[in-house]
Amino acid sequence: MFVMVLLAACSGNSTDRVADSASSDSAKKEATLPLQLIAAQEALYEVIDREAKAEILGSGYAWTEGPLWIPSEGMLLFSEIPANRVHAWKQGAEDPEVYLDPAGFTGEGTRGGELGSNGLLLDPEGNLVLCQHGDRRLARMTAPIANPAAEYETIVGEFNNQRFNSPNDAAYDAAGNLYFTDPPYGLEHRMEDPAKEIPYQGVFRYSQAGDLSLLLDSLTRPNGLAFFPGGNQLLIANSDPDKPYWYRYSVAEDGSLSQGEIYRDASDVGAEEPGLPDGLKIRSDGTVFATGPGGVWIFDPEGQELGRIDVGQRCSNVALNETEDVLFVTADSYVLRIELK
Repeated sequence: MFVMVLLAACSGNSTDRVADSASSDSAKKEATLPLQLIAAQEALYEVIDREAKAEILGSGYAWTEGPLWIPSEGMLLFSEIPANRVHAWKQGAEDPEVYLDPAGFTGEGTRGGELGSNGLLLDPEGNLVLCQHGDRRLARMTAPIANPAAEYETIVGEFNNQRFNSPNDAAYDAAGNLYFTDPPYGLEHRMEDPAKEIPYQGVFRYSQAGDLSLLLDSLTRPNGLAFFPGGNQLLIANSDPDKPYWYRYSVAEDGSLSQGEIYRDASDVGAEEPGLPDGLKIRSDGTVFATGPGGVWIFDPEGQELGRIDVGQRCSNVALNETEDVLFVTADSYVLRIELK
């Protein structure tokens, strides 16, 4: 049973990814966004303070995703997918600035849909890696982090001579092997797009040695993923309204996945709250922060649901700072910072 703690009057939930321009302009004048903590257990307040607030770092975007904290620069990067850009917010700055343009589609001409970059991460050498929807590949920015340029090289772009759908999110394991999901969201017409070449929505592993393998073809909409501490288990979000689940898999020594099980079924709240299981991060103590219906879900290291952070917007993804006491949230037209305990 949930106990709702109302911290402030919550703004209306977003039903579309493109926010109303008038409300976005108004939000720019506000320093914080009202939120609610919805507690499943009292232990939620050992992770986040009862009076926590969501500080607005930026607003007025079409749809934000892929937040990534860069400790060396004191900088947060995030994707604005429809605008085909990556933005950067630096500590002490009043507003984010454009960091990369273009970020996900670098081809000739124009196209619609979610063409920008999605997930962002650093490779073992500290280079920026982008899940590029429009170019349908995993790519590496060839310029240094501190001096960015929209110049990319392909890490991997096809499987068995078939182009990916649109790589969505990715994570490196401790040995430097790259795991990523490939749903259809970046295709202009999604499942019905004539350019779709792979008939399923896969989860892949690109090894440090350069070998690409298909790990799963059974998930309907694989999305965010992250390793639990120790790297022996992998959590994957499935962004399907008919199967709004988080799945947990065991990771074998050869990198293959087995013993898949539903970690949490969100269908009991999915019809009432906006959003679906999407991006997620796992803290070094095993605490899970996963965006889903109604905000950011928090699970303890044993997998027990502690509660949710509801910011009144559909949330897409999260990131942690290096000390893991700040949670960054991309939420519809906003980018937010929330202090943790």
